[in-house]
Amino acid sequence: MKKQVATSSRSKSTPAKGAKSAAKKTVSRVAKTPKTDKELEQAMVNALLNSEPKATKARKTTKKQKTPKRAAADSLELAVQIAQGMFEKKAEDIRILDMRLVKGASADFFVLSHAESDKQVEAIANSVEDEVVKHSNEWPRHREGFTNLEWVLLDYFDVVAHVFQREKREFYGVEELWGDAIDIPFEGK
Repeated sequence: MKKQVATSSRSKSTPAKGAKSAAKKTVSRVAKTPKTDKELEQAMVNALLNSEPKATKARKTTKKQKTPKRAAADSLELAVQIAQGMFEKKAEDIRILDMRLVKGASADFFVLSHAESDKQVEAIANSVEDEVVKHSNEWPRHREGFTNLEWVLLDYFDVVAHVFQREKREFYGVEELWGDAIDIPFEGK
């Protein structure tokens, strides 16, 4: 006894509708594949000439991008801009520390100052940001300390600004910690 197998209405010898055109496209792609380096180069040139530029949307990136190291003169200029921003809001004992020759230093320059109150610390930090944006159009890569306003840190990658309350500056002694750094004199304008 033979079992009957159900077959579809399509016969096995005729391909589906789209299969013929797909087969033609595959054959035409294979037939046009360049064989030599010169043909490959010509095919690439033709593809570039025949393609239309696509409109791309500007998108925000969330990944942190590596910041290229700036020239030493630019870092010093940025340190002076930061110190000037501190000076404009009456920061006390402004010091620029050249950290380039200090082994293990995380930045080229530290700019330090202190204030008597948390409101003044905040005003100094905001003034530093404004001064740097005005002259260099640059924002800090990282900001810390705006919740307590005892020690605000603004990280511009090569230059780090520290704004303390007097007690915290004395307690942490950052100048003593980095005693090998060269102290650059600053007089505000």
